Amino acid sequence: MTVVPIMSGLPAGRYGFGHAARMEWIKLRSLRSTLWALLATVVGMIAIGVVTMANTKAPSAAKSDTFDAVNNVLAGVALGQLVVGVLGVLVVTGEYSSGAIRSTLAAVPNRPLLLAAKAGVFGLVTLVVGEVVAFATFFAGRLALDATVPRPALGDPGVLRALVLSGAYLALVGLIGIALGAVVRHTAAAIGTLVGVLYVVPAVLSGLTGVAVAKFFPTMIAANSLAVSKPVADCLSPWAGFAVLCLYVAAALGAGGWLLVRRDA
Repeated sequence: MTVVPIMSGLPAGRYGFGHAARMEWIKLRSLRSTLWALLATVVGMIAIGVVTMANTKAPSAAKSDTFDAVNNVLAGVALGQLVVGVLGVLVVTGEYSSGAIRSTLAAVPNRPLLLAAKAGVFGLVTLVVGEVVAFATFFAGRLALDATVPRPALGDPGVLRALVLSGAYLALVGLIGIALGAVVRHTAAAIGTLVGVLYVVPAVLSGLTGVAVAKFFPTMIAANSLAVSKPVADCLSPWAGFAVLCLYVAAALGAGGWLLVRRDA
């Protein structure tokens, strides 16, 4: 483990967030799954965005007011959220399944601080990756558009906001994965819960009640609130949707920290 050298020069109990974050960063970057998962996110989102834009047709006159090419180019977020969310789960449950959590807690017994360090490091990494891939997908997708289709530009109303919030969305889903890993501790169960929250439950609710309830779930917020340059009827506004997601993350991490304090490793 890499945790002993990082903490060995400190008096007992004299560690802080920076020390815990450095430990988490070393562990995160040393895992092959981290690189491959993030690479899959980048490649997958760009590929889906390019293919979607290449197959986008010019809107009819009746639909020109609601046509949103930005929403099309960001279609790959549906895949990216799954990969990043699962990676977030594994960041926590991988240590429990291997037993490495005992060494981690020996180095940082303060469990809320440990969870905060995991969330901070992973959140920052996925935020950077999310923003890079959102903008890269946008520019690559623009090139794939047919000449007859209106080509969006960064200066158009709502475009820059949609890209920034879509990139941030991936980081928020990654933090939800971190929280689920801390709460459930079992990899398969935590991933199953994540898939249910992201895909199954909103799809069922959408079929039963339309968007009335489903619009409050992460995937629906991403598709109809964040990744749009034009408002979608009956859905949350972009900033309202982003605020709801932040509340979800805060509540999930709070629950994870609370449970970590009250359960043995």
